Amino acid sequence: MDKNSVIGLILIFVIIMVFSYLNQPSQEELQQQKQRRDSIALVRKQTEAQRLAEAEKNKKKNLQNIDSLSKDSTINDSVKNVKLYEEYGALWQAADGKEEFVTLENDLIEVKISTKGARPYEVKLKNYDRFEKGGKKVLLFEGKKSRFTLNFFSQNRNITTENFYFKPRGEMKVNASKDKKQSILRLEAGDGRFLDFIYTLEPNSYIVNFDIKMSNMDNLIAQNTTYLDLLWEIDLPQQEKGRDWENQNSTIYFKYLEDEEIDYLSETSDEDDEDLGTRVKWIAFKGHFFSSVLIAKDALSSGKVKQNALNDTSYLKHYVAEMRLPYKSESKYEYNSKFYFGPNDYSTLKAISDEENLELQNLITLGWALFRWVNVYAIIPLFDWLGSFGWSYGLIILIMTVIIKLVLFPLTYKSYLSSAKMRVLKPEVDALNKKFGKDKVMEKQQATMALYRKTGVNPMGGCLPMLLQFPILIAMFRFFPASIQLRQQAFLWATDLSTYDSILDLPFTIPWYGAHVSLFTLLMAVSIVLTTKMNSADMSGSNQMPGMKTMMYMMPVMMVFWFNSYSSGLSYYYFISNIITFLQMIAIRKFFINEDDILRKLQENKKKPAVKSKFQQRLEDAARLQQQRKK
Repeated sequence: MDKNSVIGLILIFVIIMVFSYLNQPSQEELQQQKQRRDSIALVRKQTEAQRLAEAEKNKKKNLQNIDSLSKDSTINDSVKNVKLYEEYGALWQAADGKEEFVTLENDLIEVKISTKGARPYEVKLKNYDRFEKGGKKVLLFEGKKSRFTLNFFSQNRNITTENFYFKPRGEMKVNASKDKKQSILRLEAGDGRFLDFIYTLEPNSYIVNFDIKMSNMDNLIAQNTTYLDLLWEIDLPQQEKGRDWENQNSTIYFKYLEDEEIDYLSETSDEDDEDLGTRVKWIAFKGHFFSSVLIAKDALSSGKVKQNALNDTSYLKHYVAEMRLPYKSESKYEYNSKFYFGPNDYSTLKAISDEENLELQNLITLGWALFRWVNVYAIIPLFDWLGSFGWSYGLIILIMTVIIKLVLFPLTYKSYLSSAKMRVLKPEVDALNKKFGKDKVMEKQQATMALYRKTGVNPMGGCLPMLLQFPILIAMFRFFPASIQLRQQAFLWATDLSTYDSILDLPFTIPWYGAHVSLFTLLMAVSIVLTTKMNSADMSGSNQMPGMKTMMYMMPVMMVFWFNSYSSGLSYYYFISNIITFLQMIAIRKFFINEDDILRKLQENKKKPAVKSKFQQRLEDAARLQQQRKK
């Protein structure tokens, strides 16, 4: 580029800059331009609003025209059928219909089945009432709060049976009688293809057999299908007066097939779930006193269970079970299972379980290991035997408590005798404490052990009898709240021994206590104070741990808070048990044991050759070893 060209470009740039500066708009012109732009935007907005209003008007007009066509024209039906076929394939005809109900019932239960989805819609237990007045029967679940549907792929479409109307093949309603009742509901797919849900109810039974049968459906279901998905979910209704306690005793149980292990979700968690991962024999939606259980004849391939707490005043938890059923692509397919819809009654569940080793009785929380063993082999047989006489359950608990305390009386006597021996030796033990003082702990302990050895006293002799009674104490803690026999059984002021009794409803809620006052709980606390006071007097001869006495008297106060919302039958049992223990101790002191005679025998034992017990030998060895380490 030469010199003249460069000068020309510079002059052109200067001219453009000067021209731009001289011709820039004034402030008034800028304001006018802004107003013009705003006016154009407003016009466009109004035009768009008018267009949308016109489109909405045309839409309503078209809908009115479609509605009028559907009333007196086959055009709409044809369009509708095409859409149904596109969505459901060969099952399209069953996607349109009217919901009806089939009812199966016997003397115990009434099962209502909906033709839409062929699902259990509602289950009523005839012999059990809800806690409210008015005679309402227990409903395990209700139609609008439950789902039960089979899912699979057919012709590249996701099919769920809850969208289809099944056709009943039999009576629409049957009455309770001695005959077996069966209802077959069929989902037709044309050309001899169909899916049947078959429900069979035996007389005088809580079992409903549930069978799935398919005929020629293999050419509709994908060939590589190895399982069918079964979804079951319900909202668990509140059945009892004590909502919190009922909630803490409700959860989902399931039994694995391989190791026969029974497991469950957390009862106290607001939300919990578990992927079962392997084959399962049954899945149970457990309430406090009633359960709904799906039991496979062979197995459920796998599954996932989930529960969520509900804030609804009428429902406790939302249960979900996603199950997989084993499937083979054959012209004839059948899957057999059954439902248990009934009470959590140990005898009933055990009778059903014994046939197939189902162990459904484990739905009842009777405690772990030894405590459950005590309940199963001792308490339940005794309780059922007393119940066979038709007495009031308040009287049955009283008699059962007396029997248990009589059986345990030898242990109570042995424990009291050991305490009496320790008590009469108290002066000599005090003398040893004074002799050695606080500095010579090892020497004092050895001298005390020597005294016990010479007199033949075992300082732990009173602990073993009490320890042997402990499993029964804990077993009862589990037994009474889980006993459906106590449900809605009144005694004295308690209207229901399975839940709390209330002599006063408070206008406010006390944390950890509640909004009511349970009289049986207060009586139990008083009885604990009586027995504690007597035990403290009897144990005055032993060296109690610092603060132990305070702790013993704090226990009744704590029990008042813990037991205020528990089963009143449990509080009543502990009250009676403590009173009988108190009377037994008075009787033992007055008629069976003379402390002067005990002291004389102990003094005579000093003259005999001392024989060390294994326990005393271990104590002395431990004391000697500690003393050597100290040196």
